[in-house]
Amino acid sequence: MAELDPGLAALRDASAGGVPMVELPPVEVRQRIVTGNRLCSAGPEVPVRDIAGAEGGAPVPLRLYGEADGRTTLVYAHGGGWVTGGLDYADELCRFLASAAGVQVLSVGYRLAPEHPFPTPLEDLAAAWRWASERYAAPLAIGGDSAGGNLAAALALRLRGSKRPPTFQVLLYPVLGLPGDTASYVSNADAFPIGATDMHWFFDHYVAATERAGAGADLAPLAATDLRGMPATHLVVAGHDPLHDEGVAYAERLRESGAQVTLRDHPDLSHGFLRFTGASAAARLARDAIVEDVRRLAQSRPYASGQLNP
Repeated sequence: MAELDPGLAALRDASAGGVPMVELPPVEVRQRIVTGNRLCSAGPEVPVRDIAGAEGGAPVPLRLYGEADGRTTLVYAHGGGWVTGGLDYADELCRFLASAAGVQVLSVGYRLAPEHPFPTPLEDLAAAWRWASERYAAPLAIGGDSAGGNLAAALALRLRGSKRPPTFQVLLYPVLGLPGDTASYVSNADAFPIGATDMHWFFDHYVAATERAGAGADLAPLAATDLRGMPATHLVVAGHDPLHDEGVAYAERLRESGAQVTLRDHPDLSHGFLRFTGASAAARLARDAIVEDVRRLAQSRPYASGQLNP
């Protein structure tokens, strides 16, 4: 395995000895995540408008970056393990996407577990998709990071064959399977900032273990038996991440099903590297690559794979 990027390694070493996340209640973990926002670089100035829940029919709080102007709208779900995060979590990336990728970004403030467990966050994202579908005639795309990538992938599966399926999906170090199912869960069991124990903690707050097997692809998109009809997909994984192998496996399955897929693997980066762009030059370069890849997708005419079973 490649060595961890020096900027991220310095953060790892500085955090050593702190109270593990799994020993804290969700409210304290959420505050820790908010404090971590300072480790992101400041994004560019773009038009930003917050839409409160119920305002204009919005199902949950939303944040618009950029102007529509006939451009693709990327409906985006932030990370945070379904338990933490909010509209500020991915603010930097959304600003760069709106500024340099030529898309309007609709960031979704879905409700969080354990107060709102599975499938509430997914239903909130689906409601936000319907809200956008009613307002924008231009193409719609779906994306998210980590737990948000899980929600985006699950919704893309649901939307196959609908009147407004996504033209493409962007999945950044997404959760795609159940915890502990791959070799990278072993090799990255103690990875910074998220290891195997942390992932189990997030799952335990999101959905009871007894309910996971029956949740199917809404919880674990890798459980889908048929991936035909999926949109063009850009998938990003990191070497120092328990989720690495499931991301690679999903990309391979999508390709086998005929989808247009690009996969970027960053062996020296960690899960959540977009949260550390203020400390890591490598994370900033990876962010810029994501923005460029989204720009190319938005300007191209991506196709959906195959046909669904009748």
